[in-house]
Amino acid sequence: MFGLFKKKKERHANFNYDSIMVDMHSHVLPGIDDGAKTPEDSIILIRKMIELGIKKIIATPHIMVDFYRNTPETINNALNILKAELIKENIDIPVEAAAEHYFDETFEARVDERRLLTMGDNYALFEFSFINKPPNAITVIQKMNDMGYKPILAHPERYPYMDLEQFKNLHTWGCNFQLNTISLTGYYGREAKKMAESLIDNELIDFISSDMHHPKHAAALKDALRTTYIEKLLFDYPLKNTLLM
Repeated sequence: MFGLFKKKKERHANFNYDSIMVDMHSHVLPGIDDGAKTPEDSIILIRKMIELGIKKIIATPHIMVDFYRNTPETINNALNILKAELIKENIDIPVEAAAEHYFDETFEARVDERRLLTMGDNYALFEFSFINKPPNAITVIQKMNDMGYKPILAHPERYPYMDLEQFKNLHTWGCNFQLNTISLTGYYGREAKKMAESLIDNELIDFISSDMHHPKHAAALKDALRTTYIEKLLFDYPLKNTLLM
């Protein structure tokens, strides 16, 4: 069980997310996906994240061939707009950009062509369909590792067709898992909450993040601080978020 042989971090009555430092999955870039629509929306979300202890933000807009055909150019343009707004508002927080890649029919080609937008030491965030698992998932994850990528599957707790043994298998093949913190509040439903807790109990979570899209997510992120499992994650768990600082 996690924390058994580790020195536990000091607990405080009113803790926040400052121990992880980096929120590495959010949709705060304005106007390019289903997250913030305007720079003003972005600022509202970022202020909330700062209030909750976040020290650095990595924005991860969707890249989905059927919906959000983002490119390095569209993402960098939105990042520059956001940075200008942060300066205007006198908000001092580092913001970088990568992407949340959708595992669609174009994903393997993006891997082959080394076109994934990464964070930190070549970590690449991707998501599955919410309906079914890609049949080539393990093959592509192996390929990503062979090519020097460090794959991160976004919000594994939200895929209802996956069970714990399947997640253990994916993790064994070198796939990191990123939990949406607000899943622990039941935001996505009872089954997602239950799976989130099981993944934590089995030490399968590598990163946590907000997946911030709008103010309701910010409120749920604050609510998550009242859950027992978030205490375990923040104080006793070997999370990798700080590697992205």
